[in-house]
Amino acid sequence: MSNIVYGYIRVSTKEQNEDRQRIALAEFSVPEENIFIDKLSGKDFNRPQYKKLMRKLRAGDSLVIKSIDRLGRNYEEILNQWRIITKEKKADIVVLDMPLLDTRQTGRDLTGTFVADLVLQILSYVAQTERENIKQRQKEGIAAAKLRGVQFGRPRKPIPDNFEQVKTDWEHKRITSREAANQLKVSQDTFLRWVRDR
Repeated sequence: MSNIVYGYIRVSTKEQNEDRQRIALAEFSVPEENIFIDKLSGKDFNRPQYKKLMRKLRAGDSLVIKSIDRLGRNYEEILNQWRIITKEKKADIVVLDMPLLDTRQTGRDLTGTFVADLVLQILSYVAQTERENIKQRQKEGIAAAKLRGVQFGRPRKPIPDNFEQVKTDWEHKRITSREAANQLKVSQDTFLRWVRDR
């Protein structure tokens, strides 16, 4: 059984600084050569250094991260990765900002495992709810802005002065909708939308 301590650091962009995470891992005595760093979004686990780390991780090893969101942002995938690391690989995870999520302590008995799993489930529920709330607030904000008359998207083309005459010609089948659109210098869809809207 292996007993190596690894550290994982993730920052969302190349500009972000990983020093705080690096200091926290050093204080935990994670060897510098065992620290893997990705400068990528946490939306999924398609990250080169994380994949490399997962190939090295063995039963009995420990993976240390500063906070659960350094692992990722998508909590469904975090739960899946947690299961792979702790159940399939039989390695431990230590989340420095949340002592309850330290499977070295909790993984030895059923209660500890239950507590760690419960904390993860609560975190994933809170994160999911927050994501849904953000989407809902965005929708409400857009609806309120529309009520105030704010226009979204490209500004609409003004309807040309000769529109009514062209529309009459089209209605009397003297010209096709394509010819009408050409005369008005707009797309066929725009012409038909103008007809519909008026």
